[in-house]
Amino acid sequence: MHTVAVLALDQVIPFDLSTPIEVFARTRLPDGRPGYQIRVCAEHPETDAGAFTLRAPWGLEGLRDADTVIVPGTATAGAPLPPAVRDALRAAAASGTRIASICSGTFPLAATGLLDGLRATTHWAAADVLAAAHPDVEVDPDVLYVDNGQFLTSAGAAAGLDLCLHMIRRDYGSAVAAHAARLSVMPLEREGGQAQFIVHDCPPTPRGSALEPLLAWLRDNLSRELALADIADHAGMSTRTLIRRFREQTGSTPLQWLHRARVRQAQHLLETTEHSVERVAAQVGFGSPTAFRDRFKRTTGVSPHAYRRSFGRAVPRARGREA
Repeated sequence: MHTVAVLALDQVIPFDLSTPIEVFARTRLPDGRPGYQIRVCAEHPETDAGAFTLRAPWGLEGLRDADTVIVPGTATAGAPLPPAVRDALRAAAASGTRIASICSGTFPLAATGLLDGLRATTHWAAADVLAAAHPDVEVDPDVLYVDNGQFLTSAGAAAGLDLCLHMIRRDYGSAVAAHAARLSVMPLEREGGQAQFIVHDCPPTPRGSALEPLLAWLRDNLSRELALADIADHAGMSTRTLIRRFREQTGSTPLQWLHRARVRQAQHLLETTEHSVERVAAQVGFGSPTAFRDRFKRTTGVSPHAYRRSFGRAVPRARGREA
Protein backbone atom coordinates (compact mmCIF):
# COMPACT_ATOMS: atom_id res chain seq x y z
CA MET A 1 0.00 0.00 0.00
CA HIS A 2 1.17 3.52 -0.79
CA THR A 3 2.12 5.38 2.40
CA VAL A 4 1.52 9.14 2.63
CA ALA A 5 3.24 11.02 5.45
CA VAL A 6 1.72 14.43 6.22
CA LEU A 7 4.21 16.68 7.99
CA ALA A 8 2.73 18.95 10.67
CA LEU A 9 5.05 21.89 11.23
CA ASP A 10 4.60 24.50 13.95
CA GLN A 11 1.66 26.82 13.15
CA VAL A 12 0.39 24.41 10.51
CA ILE A 13 -2.76 25.58 8.73
CA PRO A 14 -5.52 23.10 9.68
CA PHE A 15 -7.18 23.20 6.26
CA ASP A 16 -3.93 22.39 4.47
CA LEU A 17 -3.22 19.62 6.96
CA SER A 18 -6.64 17.99 6.67
CA THR A 19 -6.90 18.14 2.87
CA PRO A 20 -4.44 15.32 2.06
CA ILE A 21 -5.56 13.31 5.09
CA GLU A 22 -9.18 13.31 3.95
CA VAL A 23 -8.59 12.91 0.21
CA PHE A 24 -6.07 10.08 0.43
CA ALA A 25 -7.83 8.30 3.31
CA ARG A 26 -11.06 8.12 1.32
CA THR A 27 -9.42 6.78 -1.85
CA ARG A 28 -10.54 3.27 -2.73
CA LEU A 29 -9.26 0.94 -5.43
CA PRO A 30 -11.69 -0.85 -7.78
CA ASP A 31 -11.76 -3.91 -5.49
CA GLY A 32 -12.64 -1.75 -2.48
CA ARG A 33 -9.22 -1.79 -0.82
CA PRO A 34 -7.84 1.54 0.48
CA GLY A 35 -5.27 3.05 -1.84
CA TYR A 36 -3.24 4.81 0.83
CA GLN A 37 -2.04 4.53 4.40
CA ILE A 38 -1.82 7.90 6.16
CA ARG A 39 0.70 9.04 8.77
CA VAL A 40 0.65 12.41 10.49
CA CYS A 41 4.22 13.25 11.50
CA ALA A 42 5.76 16.08 13.53
CA GLU A 43 9.09 17.01 15.03
CA HIS A 44 7.72 17.19 18.56
CA PRO A 45 4.92 15.28 20.36
CA GLU A 46 2.69 18.38 20.29
CA THR A 47 2.35 20.94 17.48
CA ASP A 48 0.68 24.35 17.63
CA ALA A 49 -2.06 24.44 14.97
CA GLY A 50 -3.42 27.85 15.92
CA ALA A 51 -6.92 27.08 17.16
CA PHE A 52 -5.84 23.81 18.73
CA THR A 53 -2.84 21.72 19.71
CA LEU A 54 -2.09 18.70 17.56
CA ARG A 55 -0.71 15.42 18.91
CA ALA A 56 0.92 13.64 15.98
CA PRO A 57 1.22 9.85 16.34
CA TRP A 58 4.47 9.78 14.32
CA GLY A 59 7.74 11.64 14.68
CA LEU A 60 10.05 12.54 11.81
CA GLU A 61 10.99 8.87 11.50
CA GLY A 62 7.62 8.46 9.79
CA LEU A 63 9.04 10.18 6.71
CA ARG A 64 11.82 7.65 6.18
CA ASP A 65 10.00 4.89 4.35
CA ALA A 66 6.98 6.87 3.13
CA ASP A 67 6.17 6.80 -0.58
CA THR A 68 4.89 10.39 -0.50
CA VAL A 69 5.52 13.24 1.94
CA ILE A 70 3.09 16.19 2.05
CA VAL A 71 4.20 19.53 3.51
CA PRO A 72 1.09 21.61 4.39
CA GLY A 73 1.23 25.38 4.67
CA THR A 74 1.92 27.25 7.89
CA ALA A 75 0.81 30.60 9.24
CA THR A 76 4.49 31.57 9.60
CA ALA A 77 5.73 30.78 6.11
CA GLY A 78 9.00 32.66 6.45
CA ALA A 79 9.99 31.07 9.75
CA PRO A 80 13.36 29.27 9.80
CA LEU A 81 13.11 25.57 9.03
CA PRO A 82 14.23 23.43 11.99
CA PRO A 83 17.44 21.56 11.07
CA ALA A 84 15.93 18.20 12.00
CA VAL A 85 13.01 18.78 9.63
CA ARG A 86 15.33 19.97 6.86
CA ASP A 87 17.49 16.87 7.23
CA ALA A 88 14.49 14.56 7.30
CA LEU A 89 13.08 16.02 4.09
CA ARG A 90 16.44 15.86 2.35
CA ALA A 91 16.92 12.26 3.42
CA ALA A 92 13.46 11.37 2.11
CA ALA A 93 14.25 13.05 -1.20
CA ALA A 94 17.56 11.22 -1.47
CA SER A 95 15.74 7.91 -1.12
CA GLY A 96 13.40 8.81 -4.00
CA THR A 97 10.33 9.76 -1.97
CA ARG A 98 7.83 12.00 -3.74
CA ILE A 99 7.44 15.28 -1.84
CA ALA A 100 4.59 17.73 -2.35
CA SER A 101 3.69 21.02 -0.70
CA ILE A 102 0.34 22.71 -0.23
CA CYS A 103 -0.02 26.49 -0.25
CA SER A 104 2.72 28.13 1.86
CA GLY A 105 4.21 24.69 2.47
CA THR A 106 6.35 25.58 -0.53
CA PHE A 107 8.39 27.84 1.76
CA PRO A 108 9.76 25.09 4.05
CA LEU A 109 10.21 22.81 1.04
CA ALA A 110 12.18 25.53 -0.76
CA ALA A 111 14.27 26.08 2.39
CA THR A 112 15.66 22.56 1.99
CA GLY A 113 17.16 23.53 -1.39
CA LEU A 114 15.24 20.73 -3.11
CA LEU A 115 13.39 23.16 -5.36
CA ASP A 116 16.48 25.04 -6.57
CA GLY A 117 16.46 25.25 -10.35
CA LEU A 118 12.86 24.02 -10.52
CA ARG A 119 9.53 25.64 -11.21
CA ALA A 120 7.17 25.95 -8.23
CA THR A 121 4.04 27.71 -7.10
CA THR A 122 2.41 28.81 -3.86
CA HIS A 123 -0.50 31.02 -2.77
CA TRP A 124 -0.60 33.99 -5.14
CA ALA A 125 -0.39 36.44 -2.23
CA ALA A 126 2.93 34.92 -1.14
CA ALA A 127 4.49 34.36 -4.57
CA ASP A 128 6.61 37.54 -4.57
CA VAL A 129 7.87 36.78 -1.08
CA LEU A 130 8.80 33.23 -2.10
CA ALA A 131 10.63 34.49 -5.19
CA ALA A 132 12.59 37.04 -3.15
CA ALA A 133 13.49 34.55 -0.42
CA HIS A 134 14.48 31.78 -2.84
CA PRO A 135 15.83 33.33 -6.06
CA ASP A 136 17.00 29.93 -7.35
CA VAL A 137 13.38 28.76 -7.53
CA GLU A 138 11.33 29.72 -10.60
CA VAL A 139 8.09 30.88 -9.00
CA ASP A 140 4.94 30.70 -11.13
CA PRO A 141 1.98 32.37 -9.37
CA ASP A 142 -0.54 31.64 -12.14
CA VAL A 143 -1.04 27.88 -11.91
CA LEU A 144 -2.91 25.62 -9.52
CA TYR A 145 0.02 23.27 -9.11
CA VAL A 146 3.35 22.31 -10.63
CA ASP A 147 4.56 18.74 -11.10
CA ASN A 148 8.33 18.34 -11.49
CA GLY A 149 8.16 14.59 -11.11
CA GLN A 150 9.55 13.94 -7.63
CA PHE A 151 8.68 17.40 -6.29
CA LEU A 152 5.24 18.98 -6.56
CA THR A 153 3.87 22.28 -5.28
CA SER A 154 0.37 23.74 -5.18
CA ALA A 155 -1.27 27.11 -4.78
CA GLY A 156 -3.50 27.99 -1.84
CA ALA A 157 -6.51 26.34 -0.24
CA ALA A 158 -8.55 24.33 -2.78
CA ALA A 159 -5.56 23.92 -5.09
CA GLY A 160 -4.32 21.37 -2.57
CA LEU A 161 -7.31 19.25 -3.57
CA ASP A 162 -6.35 19.58 -7.22
CA LEU A 163 -2.83 18.45 -6.40
CA CYS A 164 -3.97 15.46 -4.34
CA LEU A 165 -6.33 14.30 -7.09
CA HIS A 166 -3.51 14.71 -9.61
CA MET A 167 -1.27 12.47 -7.53
CA ILE A 168 -4.02 9.87 -7.17
CA ARG A 169 -4.41 9.82 -10.92
CA ARG A 170 -0.66 9.40 -11.34
CA ASP A 171 -0.72 6.49 -8.90
CA TYR A 172 -3.91 4.65 -9.85
CA GLY A 173 -5.43 6.19 -12.98
CA SER A 174 -8.37 8.49 -13.67
CA ALA A 175 -11.16 6.08 -12.66
CA VAL A 176 -9.88 5.89 -9.07
CA ALA A 177 -9.13 9.63 -9.06
CA ALA A 178 -12.60 10.44 -10.39
CA HIS A 179 -14.18 8.46 -7.55
CA ALA A 180 -12.02 10.32 -5.02
CA ALA A 181 -13.05 13.59 -6.64
CA ARG A 182 -16.74 12.73 -6.33
CA LEU A 183 -16.31 11.93 -2.64
CA SER A 184 -14.66 15.35 -2.23
CA VAL A 185 -17.49 17.00 -4.23
CA MET A 186 -14.75 18.29 -6.50
CA PRO A 187 -14.24 18.13 -10.27
CA LEU A 188 -11.33 15.94 -11.29
CA GLU A 189 -10.31 18.75 -13.63
CA ARG A 190 -11.07 22.39 -13.06
CA GLU A 191 -13.05 24.11 -15.80
CA GLY A 192 -10.62 25.20 -18.47
CA GLY A 193 -8.92 21.87 -18.96
CA GLN A 194 -6.00 21.79 -16.53
CA ALA A 195 -4.37 18.55 -17.63
CA GLN A 196 -3.90 15.87 -15.01
CA PHE A 197 -0.72 14.53 -16.56
CA ILE A 198 0.11 18.13 -16.76
CA VAL A 199 2.14 20.39 -18.97
CA HIS A 200 2.21 23.16 -16.43
CA ASP A 201 2.94 26.07 -18.72
CA CYS A 202 -0.75 26.90 -19.13
CA PRO A 203 -2.84 28.60 -16.40
CA PRO A 204 -6.42 27.39 -16.00
CA THR A 205 -9.26 29.22 -17.74
CA PRO A 206 -11.33 31.08 -15.12
CA ARG A 207 -14.92 29.94 -14.78
CA GLY A 208 -17.19 32.39 -16.57
CA SER A 209 -14.48 33.48 -19.01
CA ALA A 210 -15.46 34.43 -22.55
CA LEU A 211 -13.94 31.20 -23.86
CA GLU A 212 -15.90 28.85 -21.60
CA PRO A 213 -18.70 28.08 -24.14
CA LEU A 214 -16.12 27.50 -26.87
CA LEU A 215 -14.10 25.12 -24.68
CA ALA A 216 -17.28 23.18 -23.89
CA TRP A 217 -18.01 22.92 -27.62
CA LEU A 218 -14.49 21.68 -28.30
CA ARG A 219 -14.80 19.01 -25.61
CA ASP A 220 -18.08 17.87 -27.19
CA ASN A 221 -16.49 17.66 -30.64
CA LEU A 222 -13.13 16.02 -29.97
CA SER A 223 -13.81 13.29 -32.54
CA ARG A 224 -14.18 15.77 -35.41
CA GLU A 225 -11.33 16.90 -37.60
CA LEU A 226 -11.12 20.52 -36.47
CA ALA A 227 -8.82 23.02 -38.11
CA LEU A 228 -8.04 26.42 -36.65
CA ALA A 229 -10.42 28.00 -39.15
CA ASP A 230 -13.26 25.72 -37.98
CA ILE A 231 -12.75 26.75 -34.37
CA ALA A 232 -12.56 30.44 -35.26
CA ASP A 233 -15.72 30.15 -37.37
CA HIS A 234 -17.65 28.57 -34.50
CA ALA A 235 -16.36 31.26 -32.13
CA GLY A 236 -17.37 34.00 -34.57
CA MET A 237 -13.96 35.64 -34.64
CA SER A 238 -10.90 35.78 -36.84
CA THR A 239 -8.15 33.20 -36.37
CA ARG A 240 -5.82 35.96 -35.22
CA THR A 241 -8.27 37.12 -32.55
CA LEU A 242 -8.95 33.52 -31.51
CA ILE A 243 -5.25 32.81 -30.98
CA ARG A 244 -4.83 36.02 -28.99
CA ARG A 245 -7.85 35.28 -26.76
CA PHE A 246 -6.67 31.73 -26.15
CA ARG A 247 -3.20 32.87 -25.13
CA GLU A 248 -4.67 35.51 -22.80
CA GLN A 249 -7.11 33.14 -21.09
CA THR A 250 -5.44 29.72 -21.25
CA GLY A 251 -1.77 30.45 -21.95
CA SER A 252 -2.03 28.06 -24.91
CA THR A 253 -3.01 28.03 -28.56
CA PRO A 254 -6.36 26.54 -29.65
CA LEU A 255 -4.73 23.51 -31.28
CA GLN A 256 -2.42 22.87 -28.30
CA TRP A 257 -5.44 22.96 -26.00
CA LEU A 258 -7.33 20.64 -28.33
CA HIS A 259 -4.45 18.14 -28.45
CA ARG A 260 -4.31 18.00 -24.65
CA ALA A 261 -8.08 17.56 -24.39
CA ARG A 262 -7.92 14.70 -26.89
CA VAL A 263 -5.14 13.00 -24.99
CA ARG A 264 -7.08 13.29 -21.72
CA GLN A 265 -10.15 11.74 -23.35
CA ALA A 266 -7.94 9.01 -24.79
CA GLN A 267 -6.59 8.29 -21.30
CA HIS A 268 -10.13 7.82 -20.06
CA LEU A 269 -11.00 5.47 -22.93
CA LEU A 270 -7.82 3.44 -22.48
CA GLU A 271 -8.61 3.02 -18.78
CA THR A 272 -12.31 2.22 -19.02
CA THR A 273 -12.89 0.44 -22.36
CA GLU A 274 -11.47 -2.46 -24.33
CA HIS A 275 -11.38 -0.44 -27.54
CA SER A 276 -8.30 -0.93 -29.68
CA VAL A 277 -5.73 1.86 -29.86
CA GLU A 278 -6.81 2.44 -33.47
CA ARG A 279 -10.43 2.92 -32.39
CA VAL A 280 -9.46 5.20 -29.51
CA ALA A 281 -7.39 7.30 -31.91
CA ALA A 282 -10.41 7.74 -34.17
CA GLN A 283 -12.76 8.48 -31.27
CA VAL A 284 -10.62 11.38 -30.09
CA GLY A 285 -10.12 12.91 -33.51
CA PHE A 286 -6.67 11.79 -34.62
CA GLY A 287 -6.38 11.13 -38.32
CA SER A 288 -4.04 8.18 -37.90
CA PRO A 289 -3.00 5.80 -35.09
CA THR A 290 0.62 6.76 -35.69
CA ALA A 291 -0.09 10.46 -35.10
CA PHE A 292 -2.09 9.53 -32.01
CA ARG A 293 0.69 7.36 -30.56
CA ASP A 294 3.23 10.11 -31.14
CA ARG A 295 1.10 12.83 -29.53
CA PHE A 296 0.09 10.60 -26.62
CA LYS A 297 3.68 9.66 -25.80
CA ARG A 298 4.89 13.27 -26.06
CA THR A 299 2.16 14.38 -23.66
CA THR A 300 2.21 11.57 -21.09
CA GLY A 301 5.70 10.14 -21.52
CA VAL A 302 4.42 6.62 -22.28
CA SER A 303 2.79 4.83 -25.21
CA PRO A 304 -0.98 4.18 -25.19
CA HIS A 305 -0.29 0.48 -24.64
CA ALA A 306 1.98 1.18 -21.65
CA TYR A 307 -0.61 3.56 -20.21
CA ARG A 308 -3.36 0.96 -20.52
CA ARG A 309 -1.11 -1.67 -18.96
CA SER A 310 -0.65 0.59 -15.91
CA PHE A 311 -4.14 2.01 -15.51
CA GLY A 312 -6.59 0.14 -17.72
CA ARG A 313 -8.44 -3.12 -17.76
CA ALA A 314 -6.70 -6.31 -18.82
CA VAL A 315 -7.55 -6.48 -22.53
CA PRO A 316 -6.52 -8.69 -25.44
CA ARG A 317 -3.55 -7.36 -27.37
CA ALA A 318 -4.69 -5.20 -30.27
CA ARG A 319 -3.46 -6.21 -33.71
CA GLY A 320 -0.02 -4.94 -34.61
CA ARG A 321 2.74 -3.87 -32.28
CA GLU A 322 3.26 -0.56 -30.53
CA ALA A 323 6.52 1.26 -30.24
